[in-house]
Amino acid sequence: MLFKSRSAAVYGIDANIIDVEVDFSGVVTEKTEFNTVGLPDAAVRESRDRVRSAIKNSGFDIPPTRITINLAPADIKKTGSGFDLAIAIGILGAYGALHTRDISDFLLVGELGLDGCLRAVQGMLPIAIAARTAGIKNLVIPASNAREAAVVEGVDVYPVHTLLEVRELLNSASFGTTTAIPLRVEVATLLDELQQFPFDFKDVRGQHVAKRALEVAAAGGHNILMIGPPGSGKTMLAKRLPSILAPLRFEEALETTKIHSVAGVLDAEQGLVTHRPFRSPHHTISDAGLIGGGMIPRPGEVSLAHNGLLFLDELPEFPRNVLEVLRQPLEDGVVTIARAAMSLTFPARFMLAAAMNPCPCGYFNDKSRECMCTPPMIQRYVSKVSGPLLDRIDIHIEVPAVQYKELRGGASAEGSAEIRTRVLAARDRQHARFALPPNIVPTRTTKGTARAAAKPIFSNSQMNTQQIRTFCELSTDAERLLERAMQQQGLSARAHDRILKVARTIADLSGEPDIAVKHIAEAIQYRTLDRSYWS
Repeated sequence: MLFKSRSAAVYGIDANIIDVEVDFSGVVTEKTEFNTVGLPDAAVRESRDRVRSAIKNSGFDIPPTRITINLAPADIKKTGSGFDLAIAIGILGAYGALHTRDISDFLLVGELGLDGCLRAVQGMLPIAIAARTAGIKNLVIPASNAREAAVVEGVDVYPVHTLLEVRELLNSASFGTTTAIPLRVEVATLLDELQQFPFDFKDVRGQHVAKRALEVAAAGGHNILMIGPPGSGKTMLAKRLPSILAPLRFEEALETTKIHSVAGVLDAEQGLVTHRPFRSPHHTISDAGLIGGGMIPRPGEVSLAHNGLLFLDELPEFPRNVLEVLRQPLEDGVVTIARAAMSLTFPARFMLAAAMNPCPCGYFNDKSRECMCTPPMIQRYVSKVSGPLLDRIDIHIEVPAVQYKELRGGASAEGSAEIRTRVLAARDRQHARFALPPNIVPTRTTKGTARAAAKPIFSNSQMNTQQIRTFCELSTDAERLLERAMQQQGLSARAHDRILKVARTIADLSGEPDIAVKHIAEAIQYRTLDRSYWS
């Protein structure tokens, strides 16, 4: 007897619907035999033992026969333990324990314990989105995954705890007498909740130039590099940067949650990532840990920081090959990981904040301490950060040691709340600007024909060349200043575009519609520091 159920498999940050076909051969054997086909991995093949015990301990007895389980389409590799529930329901349906033969409106995902309880699986948000896309109305999943899936509108999410609950739900639904209530989550309420941060800029004394640069970086999503002696406050400033970032919009929150769900780092109680991620990996991290990898590719730190902040402290201490792999995601905003079995693309549009000392001892150009490093030592140290990587960082600032009078005296410093108000005002101007027709950029279909599609732009740092020319027009005096800076400092074409993006952000912070000379001058100032160390 044949019975069909439906489940899903996650690949990258997307999911595919999988048909689970269960057939009883009718041949009596000494014991129940399972034969799973359809490119299952070890975890899927091992499900036969979990499913057998779960069904038995739930009060059912499988007759000794040969059971064939087909996971279709058969040419896609099936991984993970999320097929347990669909396989178990398929066996019960083929055995006659269900009152219906058609459960095509239900998507079943979950790992079974030996006692019949359901355990959470990774990647439930992409599965819920795939169910909505496929027109499947009901999603039956473990209760610990429910809040994550319930943020997707258009799908009824039923949280369950045991295999028996699933059977009762399906049986009652077949008669139209179900009393189960699908879980509802108010996404707007989650995003509008007051965000609390453990660190505040009120704690930072002095460093007015650095705080101004961080405000510009937060307003436009620009990458920033801080250079200064030990104890000058670089790490302290970076840890307070999330407190002035703009809150996530729903589209950003959904995409960020998908990545965290696939990686298995999502808070089950929260269900949705409502704060911009802050990732700070140690400098002993490998290139695969930073970018992502594995036999079955998983997201790395750059993808976990998507729509958030990636902080690299002690930048020259990272292996050079690890730093060099940052160049492509900083430019494209995505990471493509190719393996023999598959090639997956993960989003990686993050804001990079980096900190480093100016030399091995840390006191080059410091007024209070004498530097003991020779010029070749300093050159070798700073050259660990290559020119192409440095060229992709929009803002370079020096963070000098704080003087005693600034540290102990003076009025209280400006807090994060005041700075964030200006950042949010600048972001609102950017959102209004990028809602205009120039935000529609041509893309290509699979057949190569051009079509217009909306590409979401959330900050000035994400502007492409066409948008830079549209929104960053300069006056004659500003044009002359930028040309002189390009010639004197030998800046690249990439640096030219990034100066214009930063100047656009500075103008937004000032509330001015046009880029003035003073905005270009400040943006150029943020590109001059590297000439003191890397020239």
